[in-house]
Amino acid sequence: MNSKEIKNLIQNGEKIDVEFKESKNALTKDVFDTVCSFNNRNGGHILLGVNDKREIVGVSKDKVDKVIKEFTTAINNPQKMYPPLYLLSEVFDIDEKKVIYIRVPEGYQVCRHNGRIWDRSYEGDINITDHSELVYKLYARKQGSYFVNKVYPNLDIDFLDASVIDKAKKMAVSRNKNHVWENMSNEELLRSANLILTDPETKREGITLAAILLFGKDNSIMSVLPQHKTDAIFRVENKDRYDDRDVVITNLIDSYDRLIEFGQKHLNDLFVLDGIVNVNARDRILREIVSNTLAHRDYSSGYPAKMIIDDEKITVENSNLAHGMGALDLQKFEPFPKNPAISKVFREIGLADELGSGMRNTYKYTQLYSGQDPLFEEGDIFRTIIPLKKIATQKVGGENVPRNVPRMSPEDMKNAIVDMIKKDNRVSRKYMAETLGVSEKTITRYIKDIPNIKYVGKGKNGRWEVD
Repeated sequence: MNSKEIKNLIQNGEKIDVEFKESKNALTKDVFDTVCSFNNRNGGHILLGVNDKREIVGVSKDKVDKVIKEFTTAINNPQKMYPPLYLLSEVFDIDEKKVIYIRVPEGYQVCRHNGRIWDRSYEGDINITDHSELVYKLYARKQGSYFVNKVYPNLDIDFLDASVIDKAKKMAVSRNKNHVWENMSNEELLRSANLILTDPETKREGITLAAILLFGKDNSIMSVLPQHKTDAIFRVENKDRYDDRDVVITNLIDSYDRLIEFGQKHLNDLFVLDGIVNVNARDRILREIVSNTLAHRDYSSGYPAKMIIDDEKITVENSNLAHGMGALDLQKFEPFPKNPAISKVFREIGLADELGSGMRNTYKYTQLYSGQDPLFEEGDIFRTIIPLKKIATQKVGGENVPRNVPRMSPEDMKNAIVDMIKKDNRVSRKYMAETLGVSEKTITRYIKDIPNIKYVGKGKNGRWEVD
């Protein structure tokens, strides 16, 4: 931008992407409404030191630095502007007066000023916070920039795993015997689910990132999205690290199964009544929180998603394109689609229901399972917290062991430990614990009771000695 272009903006007057603010001696407060509305629409130009009549009044020379500092501080404050913005201000001398120019780009998230949503029209800045239809349309506009809609014109369907597509077909047909997918080819299925799109830049067709995430081979997924990962952690006895862990880096459909199995392995299926009907509240909760984190995650972020189970709660975290900040209220919450293509497939194969039902179901079954309310926190990291009763993670005899592992007597346990050490004097406590179906803490306790065993050296460089 140069002085000539600035003069042209002034001469052409205010319009949908141009706004004048007098701000002669102080920053006009409604400038932030304009920043928000421009960011929510198509971007725009703000000129400080120009009034509505296109007259250049100028910002006082001794106030320029103060105005710029106040503006920069405010837009970087997430309590005032969310998401915080990083905009540069330029000062121009126009007709011997100071004019501050600010370029506001179009944002890929919905922007809020002091918790309010502003949009731009030819009439100026409009507060649409309480107009649900306008808010919905705003979010719908933002959908065009969904990261998972990225098209890969040079990759064909062979890049995907045909067996996973077939699995999805069978899941859909098992729910609806007349499902249209049954007689479709793989390509027809992908097209029907909007997983083959046209790249707007090259005008070439290709499979989308969503298709690769849903049906891709593991190496295919890693080649286009190396940060893809869900870290499942069970942490009850070993608080500093973990008692069990599964790093899931496969397609979303198999990821769902792996995460559900991990939760079932470490959470007891408590006897729960919904009225007079016995329900599996544990599995209902797992279904909602796992499908939510897989379907609504911001896959452009390198933040690894996590599902952590401890003796007090389940915590699920994933990167998020936030619609707001803070705890969500079930009574006021208005759901918005985040990755529609992934969500559509999840609904078709029975891994999710209609938009917004997951939060209601999670409330219902968490109250039945633990007697408490779950917590949903919106922000750059979306966090779900499911409180647990102590009994939810307690296993037979107080040990966190798989249910199908037979219990051993203390003497047999000690003999088994000695045998493993004799076979491999560098065997780890973790390996012994996994083999014998107990925790590392239990292994350590038994080793202390075996007088002729000692560990020489430190860490992985050490070894066991048996007298």
